[in-house]
Amino acid sequence: MKLNLRVWRQKNPGAEGAMVTYEVDGVSPDMSFLEMLDTLNEDLILRGEDPVAFDHDCREGICGACSLVIDGAAHGPERTTTCQLHMRSFRDGDTIDVEPWRASAFPVVKDLVVDRTAFDRIIQAGGYVTAPTGSAPEAHATAVPKADADLAFEHAECIGCGACVAACPNGSAMLFTSAKVNHLNVLPQGAPERETRVLDMVAQMDAEGFGGCTLTGECATACPKGIPLPSIAAMNKEWLRARRKVR
Repeated sequence: MKLNLRVWRQKNPGAEGAMVTYEVDGVSPDMSFLEMLDTLNEDLILRGEDPVAFDHDCREGICGACSLVIDGAAHGPERTTTCQLHMRSFRDGDTIDVEPWRASAFPVVKDLVVDRTAFDRIIQAGGYVTAPTGSAPEAHATAVPKADADLAFEHAECIGCGACVAACPNGSAMLFTSAKVNHLNVLPQGAPERETRVLDMVAQMDAEGFGGCTLTGECATACPKGIPLPSIAAMNKEWLRARRKVR
């Protein structure tokens, strides 16, 4: 396959960025999108040019580092992570736009790399438990209703990639925050911090400059792990409950 890539290039946070066009030849349909970018970078290095900076780590759809906007969609045309998107999803001769996440709370570091430490600070604000659970056998001895366990597991699948923010017209982090709140708040180990967790994490989310949620649904559609939109409603109930109780 031969492809035309229009890639966002930006030397540093203060520089003005622009889309630059590259031609990539010899792309196998079995390559992942990141392997295709590796091929581009090998060509650029051989030509003495600066390779395209992009985030990656596990390349197995687990870590959430490989966050790109591909042809205007977070992670591209398939509901998966960028590293698990394969070039057979495109056709020979296609022109593909590759951009970083577009959100004021995710400033560009270089090229396709953005700073997502705002997510870390939201988790630090309330994503912890103080209840001692002991070793694994002792922790498993605490009975958890299956419905609660299933809900917690569903929300624990959030990998913090930021696709929900990139897809949201307002750049809201509500789906991410709701996943982190709901993950712990339904478990008995998370009960001691239940009220303070949701209040602190929502306050930190607002402080980071994320936009407001209007429940348009783009966040849930873009989520590669399928975190459901009703998670936001569940978190809102937790927030209202906490406000009433704390007051």
